Amino acid sequence: MIERYTRPAMGRIWSDEHRYETWLQVELLACEAQRDLGRIPAEAVEVIKAKAGFDIKRIEEIEAEVRHDVIAFLTSVAEHVGPESRYIHLGMTSYDMSDTALGLRLKEAGELLLEGLDSLREAVGKRAVEHKDTICVGRTHGVHAEPTTFGLKLSVYYDELRRHRQRLTDAIGDVAAGKISGAVGTFAHLEPEVEAYVCKNLGLDPAPASTQILQRDRHAYFLSVLAGIGTTVGKLATEIRNLQRTEILEVEEGFKKGQKGSSAMPHKRNPIVCERVTGMARLLLGWALVGFENVALWHERDLTNSAPERVILPDSCIALDYMLAKMTDVVDGMVVYPEQMRTNLEATGGLIFSQEVLLALVNKGMTREEAYDVVQENAMEARDKKEKTFRELIDMDSRVTERLSADEIEACFEARRHLSHVDTILGRVGLH
Repeated sequence: MIERYTRPAMGRIWSDEHRYETWLQVELLACEAQRDLGRIPAEAVEVIKAKAGFDIKRIEEIEAEVRHDVIAFLTSVAEHVGPESRYIHLGMTSYDMSDTALGLRLKEAGELLLEGLDSLREAVGKRAVEHKDTICVGRTHGVHAEPTTFGLKLSVYYDELRRHRQRLTDAIGDVAAGKISGAVGTFAHLEPEVEAYVCKNLGLDPAPASTQILQRDRHAYFLSVLAGIGTTVGKLATEIRNLQRTEILEVEEGFKKGQKGSSAMPHKRNPIVCERVTGMARLLLGWALVGFENVALWHERDLTNSAPERVILPDSCIALDYMLAKMTDVVDGMVVYPEQMRTNLEATGGLIFSQEVLLALVNKGMTREEAYDVVQENAMEARDKKEKTFRELIDMDSRVTERLSADEIEACFEARRHLSHVDTILGRVGLH
């Protein structure tokens, strides 16, 4: 991922330096485990732990010649350790070390993403409570439907992010796994106790069965969850972008002093962060698809997953980390315009209360079919001719007035009647 979208803590997890640090952790723990089993002299392990290190530039030099990154790393470590290095990587294959270390880094990245997810959800929840009674029009198919509140709109995202948190927790548990079972997963040259020791000390679960690698369904699931979170973040960004349209302008991204919206048009204030986040969500979807394509490998393993994973695993984590942080800032700083919401609510002259009139007529004995025809006739005349509002036409229609009193008609056009369960809904999602 380019530096523009990389935040320091997540970038550190996916740096070359940290990759080699986690590789070395695995190797040192494996030495300790084999010491406890009597396969490596205790004094040799002490030397290894005291001297073990690596040099990134040296690793790159060696890899250019041997064309194998793990061998290059082990050679660099051996140059630091000396003769006792012969005990390092004993009985192991490359992916015993690198896949186990990858599980550790994915766990670290996932836990950082959980923090970002919690921050965004907290911000959404705070604004939902703040605007629980801020009435606005609900839209279906992009067309005015019935009244809702801005807080209720946000409560949907709050609950959706809760579901994503559970999915991410599950995915972290799935991908936080290790394997040190040898070239084809048979433990031919070391004991299962080595794997158990290493994984326990890294906070990972040993894979119950493995080949040369951990199976990639774990990683595909992790990537799919990240993509799912990204789609919800993009969905929230898309809603804000739509509500910022000039013709609507109910919500707006914060616009800081000194900020410029356009190189050509000084009046512009564009939802640039939301647009950026929406675009980045598409990347996560693409990378998740590659993750699923990595599941089917030849026999006990092949390398077709290796190159893609060097891109899709770090970049998915880095991108979502950035998206969560940016959308948290957007939600915290977004400007809400309740007066414009009320103006838009009233823009159709009461058309949004058509179902209320329909139900009132049905409750007074009119068949649903007849009531629907009466209400629709008035609604379409108001909509198409624009000579009188829907409310005015209803007040003039004898088919309505002979069944409904003036007070009953007035009640049909009261937005608050639609919002009596706001507190119930917010309570059901955990907001009060």
